[in-house]
Amino acid sequence: MPPLAKRLHAWDVSTEGARAIQTQLRGQIITTDDLPLRITTVAGVDVGFEAHGTITRAAVALLSFPDLHLIDQAVARIPTQFPYIPGLLSFREIPALLHAFDKLQTTPDLFLCDGQGIAHPRRFGIAAHLGLLCDIPSIGVAKTRLIGTHAAPPVKKGQWVPLIHRQERIGAVLCTRDSTKPLYISSGHRISLTTAIDYVMACITRYRLPETTRHAHRLASQKTP
Repeated sequence: MPPLAKRLHAWDVSTEGARAIQTQLRGQIITTDDLPLRITTVAGVDVGFEAHGTITRAAVALLSFPDLHLIDQAVARIPTQFPYIPGLLSFREIPALLHAFDKLQTTPDLFLCDGQGIAHPRRFGIAAHLGLLCDIPSIGVAKTRLIGTHAAPPVKKGQWVPLIHRQERIGAVLCTRDSTKPLYISSGHRISLTTAIDYVMACITRYRLPETTRHAHRLASQKTP
């Protein structure tokens, strides 16, 4: 395993074992601010698949902050070893992401993950899982809702409404551009929801998605390294 990540559990597990790991580790997730004194780099991560899903292609894009210039990027490919199961995507995607992270020259201060943080049935989505493994503050920035209910989504940039599940606020439904579909923001690890929203908005330019996500998605979708 790449040295950046802590060895918290095995990866060759059953679906039942994966759910048990999520339940076991979720108590270690910190949803209050535990950030570096100054954020100078932010990373976006995304994952794609090649060869009919048999190869996992993970991408990480490192940007300067707050000016959002691309300063480093990495791609890693490994054989896909876990099936596609909603709620367990971290077991399918994180092994490749860890290899991509290990290729970076600089460790990010904060990363924005294309997926859920604690807005997850067991409060342990891919952003929470990856943040805990790497001990890096992390934010879940999802394009779709996995669980929870909310009021009518806002239509003005910067406005948001709470995402609620079992009477708990698990995230925010955030409008990042006027009159566009919202994003589903949740704490991953070592960051509060309100601070997570602030950083997501700071990474927005003229598009719906933050620049971190846009760069990472472009890398993950390419057909060549």
